[in-house]
Amino acid sequence: MVRHGKTPSTGKLLPGQAKGLHLSDTGRQEAEEVAQRLSNLKNVSAIYASPLERARETAAPTAKLLKKKVIIEKGLLECDFGDWTGKELSKLMKLPEWSTVQRAPSIFRFPKGESFTEMQTRMTTTLDALRAKHQGGVVICFSHADPIKAAVAHAMGTHLDLFQRIVISTCSVSAISYSAFGPVVLTVNSTGGDLSELRMS
Repeated sequence: MVRHGKTPSTGKLLPGQAKGLHLSDTGRQEAEEVAQRLSNLKNVSAIYASPLERARETAAPTAKLLKKKVIIEKGLLECDFGDWTGKELSKLMKLPEWSTVQRAPSIFRFPKGESFTEMQTRMTTTLDALRAKHQGGVVICFSHADPIKAAVAHAMGTHLDLFQRIVISTCSVSAISYSAFGPVVLTVNSTGGDLSELRMS
């Protein structure tokens, strides 16, 4: 799983599922760099991306290097932040609800939006379907910070209320290996180094 690259609003706004947000110059450079790292992976079966522009634009250089088509997958979408979509993070952090978002996200639903629990279920269900479709292969999914954090927490058996302790930087790679014995988290928030040696030891 790869988080999209930086955009002009990264760290400033809560963009959510709003359309029309593209990568910044820095984000495009990040996408090129992570593509080089991912191009060393063997047995890549498919590349999937969230429908949002920033995820598709991040996936494009990897798809080019690996000579694969980017398949759009709605299940990889960012959380639906409802009325909070597009709001400044500095203002949201002053709301009393922000404490619940950070400390007890499993009981929080964004106003007119999605709950964290629904987002996690959507993300993990999507990953289950993709790994069943590409058994024995490697699938690269370009998504967003919160869905990736939720998937990593689920694979580690960590309660959703602790998922905010996981950091997922722009264009970082997080990898999970699935087998009959369950999931194994191979790396989280990897922003450098060789990915070709990722495997269960």
